[in-house]
Amino acid sequence: MAANVMEIYGSKVFNEHVMKERLPSATYKSLKDTLHKGAPLDIEVANVVASVMKRWAMELGATHYTHWFQPLTGITSEKHDGFVSPVGDGTAIMEFSGKELVRGEPDASSFPSGGLRATCEARGYTAWDPTSYAFVKDDVLCIPTAFVSYTGEALDKKTPLLRSMKALSVQAQRILKLFGKETAHVTTTVGPEQEYFLVRKEDYEARQDLILTGRTLFGAPAAKGQELEEHYFGTIRPRVSAFMKELDDVLWELGVPAKTKHNEVAPCQHELAPIFDTSNVAIDHNLLTMEMMQKIAPKYGLVCLLHEKPFEGVNGSGKHNNWSMSAGHENLLDPGDTPMENLQFLVFLAAVIKAVDEYADLLRTSVATPGNDHRLGANEAPPAIISIFVGEELEAVIDAIASDSPYAGPVKMKMDLGVDVLPKFSKDTTDRNRTSPFAFTGNKFEFRMPGSHENLSDANTILNTAVAKELKGYADELEASEDFPNSVIALVKRTIRDHRRIIFNGDGYSAEWEIEAERRGLPNKKYTPAALPALIAPKNIQLMEEFGVMTRTEMFSRYEVEMEHYAKIINIEALTMLEMARKQLLPAVNRYMGDLARTITAKRAVSESLPTRAETSILERLSRDAGQMADTIEHLAAAERTAQTLGDMTAKANAFHDKVLPLMDALRSAADDAETVCGDAYWPLPSYSKMLYYVEK
Repeated sequence: MAANVMEIYGSKVFNEHVMKERLPSATYKSLKDTLHKGAPLDIEVANVVASVMKRWAMELGATHYTHWFQPLTGITSEKHDGFVSPVGDGTAIMEFSGKELVRGEPDASSFPSGGLRATCEARGYTAWDPTSYAFVKDDVLCIPTAFVSYTGEALDKKTPLLRSMKALSVQAQRILKLFGKETAHVTTTVGPEQEYFLVRKEDYEARQDLILTGRTLFGAPAAKGQELEEHYFGTIRPRVSAFMKELDDVLWELGVPAKTKHNEVAPCQHELAPIFDTSNVAIDHNLLTMEMMQKIAPKYGLVCLLHEKPFEGVNGSGKHNNWSMSAGHENLLDPGDTPMENLQFLVFLAAVIKAVDEYADLLRTSVATPGNDHRLGANEAPPAIISIFVGEELEAVIDAIASDSPYAGPVKMKMDLGVDVLPKFSKDTTDRNRTSPFAFTGNKFEFRMPGSHENLSDANTILNTAVAKELKGYADELEASEDFPNSVIALVKRTIRDHRRIIFNGDGYSAEWEIEAERRGLPNKKYTPAALPALIAPKNIQLMEEFGVMTRTEMFSRYEVEMEHYAKIINIEALTMLEMARKQLLPAVNRYMGDLARTITAKRAVSESLPTRAETSILERLSRDAGQMADTIEHLAAAERTAQTLGDMTAKANAFHDKVLPLMDALRSAADDAETVCGDAYWPLPSYSKMLYYVEK
């Protein structure tokens, strides 16, 4: 089996191994400079690459190619163009040029743009990202690309990400040069942990809410929940194991380094984690992973749910973003083994701490989605308050630096200004603190707030740019210093003292922390419409414009897109609830009540002494629930209509949150109560018990 894995791994990827084998040496050298040094791609080189790439793809069965990109909503998009080109004698040739490789022209007006593109301005361009390898999927050559408008505005999520990676690289290189290290490039790396649910196809198809919204809008809790803690790392169901095996094989063919797979905390919940890669490649791989999960699952009678909260009262699904910085083989967030390495580490650590504190509001926008609102703060995921966990040992170092007090580590020593007295400390070995949104885990930070369905480009774009900002400020200051070691120490001390408020190692779920966070002045935006205005805050626009990551116009466009997306999602959910309640749930309750009433009447007709208390009690309860459902349906329908008429997108999103969502909760509450007493044969929806605890056949 191991030999087979080695044989198939990357077999459908036009990677450096394939390039080296198939490209002329001069072409390969030039392309390698583009891949690793950011050198511009010559059109003659592109033509040679395109010709070789086409032949390679055709050998794998490809007949079409597509520029594979990431629009502002959804996951990925692709338009397939054939290699075939007819000639005058009635035959055809297979063509694919460097121009077609490097650039495509999809219809830009068909994608949300927040006003960047009008319907009459349809043209947009896709531009090849040569740092992310092309691959063959479904007999189509897929070329990872950026997507921009005719006038150059970013219409996608990859373009700002690539800009942010460049910005951080430039500033990190300046810092490393001060430490006597010359490096051609600094990369940010990401390892996304993908959580997901698998449910039976027949249960999925019986639920309109799952089909239309990705989550159950109704559903009473199962008698058995997660209290026995038997799911995490538990035995994997046979059909799930078969699904995972095929998923591994497909991902390995596509060069996705899928590494770990297991059951998660909730029933029917699972996780897949890859090996780290550069940010843009890792995110491309994650998008591919999500696509393949949903494509492969039906072959095993399953459906993959990527919604952040598909089941109420059951742990939701996140996508932990493990982030670090690397210069070649050196991890810049590794504490190291020597005092001098520790000093370098502390500079980069301080920059991250300052960046997260200064731009916590902006970072919060990157995980603000209607689905993730149900997950954050639900005692299963981090709260909406952003804080940093560093662990006990590292916190002791930080406290010693900030207070000029002795470091109470393995060796008690004074944190003086001299470099040589910096303590040697190991990678953090304390608990990961699952209640922390942003946790240091030895040589990386784990950003735990992103939801399972999200594109991680947003979070990493903001994180990269914010850290680049702080590194730039550090480099400007230190390059002008005549006493580098003492200046570094002073800078680290100042940063720690000024931004100590963001560090919290305690229980993020506690009510006390919410009070303490408010005292510290940390933002706590609990829902999407409240969080998104940070996208257009002047300081955040200034940040993005300073490093050329996004313009003011691009930031406002994303604000409009996200607000509109929120309103649309809640509107779809409200309409789905109304239809299900009117056409399925109320009729089912009425049928059961009718049979109960007839039973009561029949029993009394036989003898007035026959007890009817059980039937009457259920009938009275169902009658109350049905009445509440009917009243709430009217109010919800009216609130939905009112919200939908609002022209201002901000007002519309807030109306859906403030007016529509509470009524949706009220309708669900009445329906879920009815489910607990309605006869099983009458209730039209598969129960939580059936969906989550099905028995393998």
